[in-house]
Amino acid sequence: MPRVAIVAALEREVSRLTRTCRRVQQQYEGRSFVFFEQDDAVVVCGGIGLDAARRASEAVIALYRPTLLQSVGFAGALDADLRVGDLFTPSVVIDARDGSRVQIQHKGKDEDKNEDGRREHSLVTFMAVAGAKQKASLSHAYGAKAVDMEAAAVAAAAHAHGIPFSATKVISDDSSFELPEMARFIDSQGRFHTARFAAFVALRPWLWSRVATLANNSRNAAEILGEHLQRFHQELNRESRQASALATEEIAPPAAAAIASRPGGRQ
Repeated sequence: MPRVAIVAALEREVSRLTRTCRRVQQQYEGRSFVFFEQDDAVVVCGGIGLDAARRASEAVIALYRPTLLQSVGFAGALDADLRVGDLFTPSVVIDARDGSRVQIQHKGKDEDKNEDGRREHSLVTFMAVAGAKQKASLSHAYGAKAVDMEAAAVAAAAHAHGIPFSATKVISDDSSFELPEMARFIDSQGRFHTARFAAFVALRPWLWSRVATLANNSRNAAEILGEHLQRFHQELNRESRQASALATEEIAPPAAAAIASRPGGRQ
């Protein structure tokens, strides 16, 4: 069974990792999910929003029994210092529905600090696509540095099952970027209807430049996140091989001793 389950919203966020994975379709509670399996990791792209993320998290926990649940994908910057393509590993995830918080302990780091010794900050999960004004409000209300639409639901599922949780996000739009109208193109299952959105934009030339910028930013962000996930996956495999080698070494001495205890040391 995989040790790590990665929950993303859309496949394009993690396509660099999933393109080398085995694609498996399974049913859970009457819904169909596509899982991407590779070695000690499994990825599920459950859709946009809290409900979709919670369903995907429950499915991957029930079917794969992971020892770590991760929320990965795009996030919008609330802090002007965060730029498109920046990786963000929050120490706190906040659910904007009720203000509840999940503290994240990062392996190998001092509490609340990143690799450079700087304090890490919080990610707030909001219920809708946040434009520039909403981002400013969320920053003021929660002191958060970035916003997404799924992490708090993944964290809640992990907590409910007693599984460690972590989150890695990549900034896909900065704090001042005004996103085009997108909420109407996300259905109740968390699916984004790209063709309908494209038709909507095609009739509104004043949106073309903004949508082109968003598309370019998303591609760049996905590439950076993909590189990070591949490095993480390689490290996971290295740890797994080391653990297997150690287990083999622990088994070998008793076997050698048993052979040596026989007359003449023969088998």
